[in-house]
Amino acid sequence: MQFLNNFKNKKVMVTGHTGFKGSWLSVWLNILGAEVIAVSKDIPTQPSHYELFKKIFNYDYRINLENLTKLTEIIKKNKPDYLFHLAAQPIVLQSYTNPYDTFSSNSLGTLNILEALKRSNHKCSAIFITSDKCYENINQEIKYKETDRLGGIDPYSTSKASAELIIKGYYESFFKTSESKIRISSARAGNVMGGGDWAEHRIVPDCIKSWNSEKELVIRNANATRPWQHVLEPVNGYLTLASLLNENTKLNGESFNFGPSDSNSYTVESLVIELAKFFPGAKWSIEDSKNKLYEANLLSLDCMKAKKTLGWEAKLNFNKTAEWTSKWYHIYYNEGLEAAANLTKKQISEYSND
Repeated sequence: MQFLNNFKNKKVMVTGHTGFKGSWLSVWLNILGAEVIAVSKDIPTQPSHYELFKKIFNYDYRINLENLTKLTEIIKKNKPDYLFHLAAQPIVLQSYTNPYDTFSSNSLGTLNILEALKRSNHKCSAIFITSDKCYENINQEIKYKETDRLGGIDPYSTSKASAELIIKGYYESFFKTSESKIRISSARAGNVMGGGDWAEHRIVPDCIKSWNSEKELVIRNANATRPWQHVLEPVNGYLTLASLLNENTKLNGESFNFGPSDSNSYTVESLVIELAKFFPGAKWSIEDSKNKLYEANLLSLDCMKAKKTLGWEAKLNFNKTAEWTSKWYHIYYNEGLEAAANLTKKQISEYSND
């Protein structure tokens, strides 16, 4: 992989490192020899993938990204060579319960990172991770491109679309100029899965929690299709993008989709069936679809730009993704925390060497 040596002995800030994707990214950066500077508001779940690796962080800050003064102080003090912004409220259903907190975290948090970078103006390549749900979803069988219209109906989607517009506005106004030492890009990833995800209202953790407790899983939106991919796929994309952004000014201000290369669409129920292969006795039923909050049914990404421009392409097919995910949880429950942590590193190594 072309980025493997670019992060060694570099200062790399990761926001949202206590979350699912943030923790996997941090572990990979640690393996690559980076000095990881981490910022999160709290530990969002128990259990937590982060807690298997909390000793790897050189600095581990607990602040709310709404605190611009403190955030600016941390960035100016550490002057990271790279920054990955993942901190967010990531759950669609939770955005209905707490819409203000969702907008504050996803939109204002992004704004404050951009402003803090502008104030510091040290040499830094920053990747802003938003979501595939930032696109205005028309529920048709199309693959959304980076140039498609942004928007949404639910609070989560609109908060992510808002973040993208803020990123674009700061790039055009401040980071496009010759005076700026900051380079930025945004990354829009499809639905991810993998070991160590314990978030509420997400299909993989719901499966694992139910089946491990020998309970029946109730599936909502069973026929909804998603661009399922292993967490290492977009993390690989983020690292590749950051590495190339540092070398190529033409990537400054650009956005990229990161999704599976598998041309087939898979439903929520298809994923459940695949995961259940590794959990003997697993049971599930389908929820009545009436009177539920809106979630888009059809969602797929066109990732040709990432392939052509970055040389990035997803490696793991749908079946392998489900296998790696189920195997991780099986090890966690049957062999313990250390074995699960070792499997995380082993999967990163296998993926890197593929």
